[in-house]
Formats: sequence, structure tokens, C-alpha cells
Amino acid sequence: MRLETLLPLGKVDPGLRAPEVPLDLHSIGRDARLLEEIGYDRLVVEETKDDPFILMALAAEATQTLKLGTSVAIAFPRSPTVTALSAWTLQKLSRGRFTLGLGTQVRAHIERRYGLQWSPAGPWMREYVAAVRAVWNCWQNGVPLNVEGEHYNLNLMVPLFNPGPIEHPEIPIHVAAVNSVLCRIAGEVADGIRVHPVCTPSYIEKVMLPAVRTGAAKTGRSLDNFQVCMKPLVAAAATEAELVPKVRDVRARISFYASTPQYRAAFDHLGLGDLADRLKLLSRAQKWEEMPQHISDDILHAFVTIGTYDTIAQKLCDRFGKVVTHCEFSIAVANDADKHRLRDLAKTIQSQPLDGVRRTILGEAA
Repeated sequence: MRLETLLPLGKVDPGLRAPEVPLDLHSIGRDARLLEEIGYDRLVVEETKDDPFILMALAAEATQTLKLGTSVAIAFPRSPTVTALSAWTLQKLSRGRFTLGLGTQVRAHIERRYGLQWSPAGPWMREYVAAVRAVWNCWQNGVPLNVEGEHYNLNLMVPLFNPGPIEHPEIPIHVAAVNSVLCRIAGEVADGIRVHPVCTPSYIEKVMLPAVRTGAAKTGRSLDNFQVCMKPLVAAAATEAELVPKVRDVRARISFYASTPQYRAAFDHLGLGDLADRLKLLSRAQKWEEMPQHISDDILHAFVTIGTYDTIAQKLCDRFGKVVTHCEFSIAVANDADKHRLRDLAKTIQSQPLDGVRRTILGEAA
């Protein structure tokens, strides 16, 4: 597996009641250089409290070899042309190290936070990715812009707004997915999927990847270099004693995810639909403190990889080595000992060969 990390963005999960440390914008360049030194493959950022494209620009300017990407940027509130330009600029700045990760967001946020009219996310994302690529093709190859669809009609590109060709025009696009519909769309039009943390290895292998293959077959696309990227649910610490609060927090996180209808399929896959129903009612009543007690140890271990720092890397390889090409993982680095620990962890994960996951993606696993 390749190793990447997600910058913390000061999120608050309702079930956890405690914010993480807010992102220090002035430290991004330093942190990115540290990751490059340790040997990480990629740094990714998600869109919550800061503009992910600005964060990526800061990291790109500070590094030389570290790959970069949005883990996701929310697609629909942005015009495809606006997204195309942001990605084009970052690809130039990073000299070919950028991956555009796109997410759909749920209906409530699209309508009530972004002020847009909702439309089914799968077909919308299919058209969106095609439109972004049409803009890039116009800039790189001079092909007249001509997008005609349900959501976008793009046919104007004057020289003043055409940045022209770049040295590395092939920008990978990844699509964030949980359900089979978006996995199928990703197979049709994207270069990878960004798997939600709630998805288990079994769900990825038996539900998500078959849908990817169906989409790829529909459009005749090869999956030879298709990537499956994931930030798994992990509870890790230096000692067993320090693991206790980490396990408590991740138990609460699972209860929150189970209460969310958009993630229902991952729980149904394990026969946990009744659990999801109970937790949905508790979340609607805002009884956050009652929710974690519904997550038994068996359910906890079904969704979470738990271990000390000296064991967690191998556990992640054993769990996800056949279904994930890129694994996101991070620990705090306060001194040289932490840095050496993280470097060793990176080497362990990166030593996992990709042959197995490639066969699984292609449907050829034994």
C-alpha cells in the first residue's frame, strides 16, 4: 500500500463533543516538508473549515516530491470551469503532483448550506467530471469547448480566460463514495475512489469494487491504475493505557456514522440495519451520550483497527492490503523519536505489495 495523510481541520463530531486542534495555516509548509522527509507518498486535505485548494498551494510551494490532493473538494457548489482552473493551477505549481478528489455532499447541505437545487448525485457527478475534463482538453489541446448536459452547457472559452497547455496535463480525478451508485460512476469516469472510513474491507470488496468494475465495463475503461484510497477508522497510541480514550472516542464516532442514513448501506452489509435505526432515532433526539453504548466490542472491531504504534501498521496491512491502494494514517510528531516511529510505520505500510489489491480491483483475486 501507499501511505498518505490527511491534515486535521478542526472538525467537531456531534457524538464526540470535543473539537480537534484547529489547523495552523502557517505550519502547512513545514508539516508538508516533514512528511516528504519521512517518506509519505501523498498529503491530502478535505473541505471543512478551510479552502482545500489554498491549503494545497501552500503545501505544493514547500515541497518537491510529495504528491498532493483534495480528499475531497465539494464539487457541485463550484462551476466545473472554476474547479478545472483551480486544479490546473495546482498542477502547474506542483509540477504534476496533484490529484483532484471530488465529493458530492448530502442533500441538506447542498440545499441549505450552499443554496443549490438538489439533483441525484450520481448522474450529476458523471456530468461534472466530464465537464471538467472537457475544459482541460480545451486548454491543453485546443479542442472547442462544447458541453451539453442536464446541468451544464459550456461553449465559450476566449483567449483571455484560457491558461493554455501545461507540462503535466493528466490530472487524476477521484470520487468520494459509499454507495454502489457513485462507485459505478467512478468506474465510468474517474481514476479512483475515496472510500469513506465506515466501509469495511468486506464491503469494499463485495459491494464497492464490483460496482466500479460495472461502470468501467460500461465505458470500456481500464482499471489497471485505478486507486482505492481510504482513511480507515483507527485507534492507535503509544501504550495500551493511552489507547483507552482513543477507543472510547472511535466508539462514539461509529455510533454517529451508524445514525447517518447516507452510510446505511455499509451497516446493512453486516446485518446491522436495526442498529442504524435505533441510533438514527437517538441522534434525532440529540441523545449523543447514549449512542456509544450501542456499539458492542464485536461491532467496534468490525469497523476499527486498534493497536499500539508498534503493531498498528501491520494490522492495517493485514486488514486492508487486498482492497486499498492508499491508506491514510498519521500520528503526532513532537520529537525525533516520534519522527523515527512514523518513518518505520511508513516503511511497513509501503512494503505491502500492490499485486493483491490490483487483482481485487480487477476481480481476479483468489
